[in-house]
Amino acid sequence: MGICSRRYFLLTLCILQLITTIERQVFDFLGFMWIPILVNFFNLIFVILGFFGAFQYRPKYIISYCIWNTLWLGWNIFVICFYVNAGILDKKSDLLNFGTGSFSWWLANGPGCKPIYDNIEPEFFRPARPTNVTGCILEYEVIEILHASIQCILSVIAVVGGICLSRVFLEEDDSFDFIGGFDPPFCTQ
Repeated sequence: MGICSRRYFLLTLCILQLITTIERQVFDFLGFMWIPILVNFFNLIFVILGFFGAFQYRPKYIISYCIWNTLWLGWNIFVICFYVNAGILDKKSDLLNFGTGSFSWWLANGPGCKPIYDNIEPEFFRPARPTNVTGCILEYEVIEILHASIQCILSVIAVVGGICLSRVFLEEDDSFDFIGGFDPPFCTQ
């Protein structure tokens, strides 16, 4: 596997991460999930940094991208645990929305879902939470877990690919003769 194919692999992976993170960001904005919006924003920044690192042969950018991806992996594992109510986590708590009472957009708008609301007027930054949701093909927890699982898979592959590519970049001999291109006579081989 040559250096170009590793580079193109990481560039493709960064594009996939950008697409899936932007998609996730849109739905988190629709649901006013403020902590995921913030974390997704940081992920977009570091994925762009990783893209430029691979594109411009910058191993330090790729290393920071790999470090972020390990944190991103931890975040997505937390999101999975949150939506399966692991331990003391409760998916109905206000943990992911800064206490605003907002909820996942997929709760009321999932495939086939029919939400039932009380006669409460929704606020602009706080949509009305349905009292009951029926007819869902996929529950919102499953959709959120699928999003997080895809991000976990992409981040594990990104860390492995980034380490391999940065190692190749760091092993390259990029020495430069600052003296002017000639060796002094006492440095003969």
